[in-house]
Amino acid sequence: MGRTWMSMPLERKVKSISTWAAVIVILSIAANVMVAGYGMKSFSSILKSNSQSLAFWSAMDEESLAFRCYVEDETEENYRRLQNACLGSKRRLKELPFDYQKTGANRYARTWSLRNMYENYERERDGFLEMKEGEAGYLDQLYLVYRIQGYLNTRAGQLEQMTVEMGNSAYESHKYWLVVVPSLTILLGAVSLLFMKGLRCSVGRYIVQPVLDLAEDSRRIAENDFSGPDTCARGEDEIAQLVRAFCTMKASTRGYIEALKKTHAMEQKLNEVRLQMLKNQINPHFLFNTLNMIASTAQIEDAASTEKMITALSRLFRYNLKSSDSVMPLDRELNIVQDYMYLQKMRFGARIRYSIDCAPDTLEVLVPSFALQPLVENAIKHGLSSKSRGGRIHIRSRMEGTKLKLWVSDTGTGISEERLREIGKALEREDDKKTGIGISNIYRRIHGMYQDGEMLLYSREGCGTSVVLSFTAGERVE
Repeated sequence: MGRTWMSMPLERKVKSISTWAAVIVILSIAANVMVAGYGMKSFSSILKSNSQSLAFWSAMDEESLAFRCYVEDETEENYRRLQNACLGSKRRLKELPFDYQKTGANRYARTWSLRNMYENYERERDGFLEMKEGEAGYLDQLYLVYRIQGYLNTRAGQLEQMTVEMGNSAYESHKYWLVVVPSLTILLGAVSLLFMKGLRCSVGRYIVQPVLDLAEDSRRIAENDFSGPDTCARGEDEIAQLVRAFCTMKASTRGYIEALKKTHAMEQKLNEVRLQMLKNQINPHFLFNTLNMIASTAQIEDAASTEKMITALSRLFRYNLKSSDSVMPLDRELNIVQDYMYLQKMRFGARIRYSIDCAPDTLEVLVPSFALQPLVENAIKHGLSSKSRGGRIHIRSRMEGTKLKLWVSDTGTGISEERLREIGKALEREDDKKTGIGISNIYRRIHGMYQDGEMLLYSREGCGTSVVLSFTAGERVE
């Protein structure tokens, strides 16, 4: 039997397990439905009758109490309570079973008597309520109502007792089935448990355990650990074939990774050589010497503005090419922004204005290099250059606890809400085409270098734009 099961295809195994499980579930459901249906059919009407007769009895007690309270204190609240109690009693009386075939002769007669009696009582009660205290016959009518109420309560109690006795008789007559059917259900459940236990052991050994072994081996492989033992394949079904194929792929992947490591080491050395060649091609000393020569010539020719522009441009090149560190003090970043703004003011004149308001305790804080200049460039290019009157750029920094906050704001044309949402989604997707390389690069660096790094963009069309950089100073992600 074990050999047949091991060689059986997985599809047949699943069908066999599903079929037996369905048979067990159907038999259990059938037994439970039989017990529940039998019990519900036998006792639901009796329980309902008990509830209805008890409800009428309780309603009559409530009406009697409400009537006494109203007689003793004729307030509006007591009158409303009495009216509600009367309506409840009448409703409960109508709900009493009044079917001769279902209730039997005794209960039918008692219910008929209560209905007639309640009609007389209702007439006498309403007649009393229309009388005034001290009127002739007031007390006689009051005691008559009390007597009828007592009689109704007694009859309601007798009806409840009669209903309970009929329920007990019905239970005694059907008790045998209520013992036999549950016993059969328990026996069927015990047989089902034994069968399911054997089925569980078989499934766990030949299906579940191999899959768990594969999952564990996969976890080790995900951690780049190929040293674990290979999973053992049992039988000839699809699970066993999957295990053997996985072990083959594991061995092949291990060989590929070793080859890739060697290739990667060679490519890394090649990239280092290429980078060095690129640095040699862009010789900063030649560029600086040439700019200094031009600046000297401008000085000799008494071209002061030209000399300042060339000097500012030289500092920008020097900072860009020689700043190999990923972070710089904020003070140096602000100097580069000032050089850049000087060049832009020479281009746009008085149309472009700027101001810097940075707290002294923020000037020595290390910030990502070239984090401010691209934001200022964007503000001029997209916000201020198209305005005939130009505008203003304001840079501000503050420490909020251990967090440094940088604001780069402008009074440019602003950004529409739709475009602002588009930029936010593009930054999350790292889509440089929709945002531009500069702002996308800053976004990635802020989030990559700091655990709590944030770059927020606020704008209103026609009013301007503000970019906020926020991160904990000194806590970089290595």
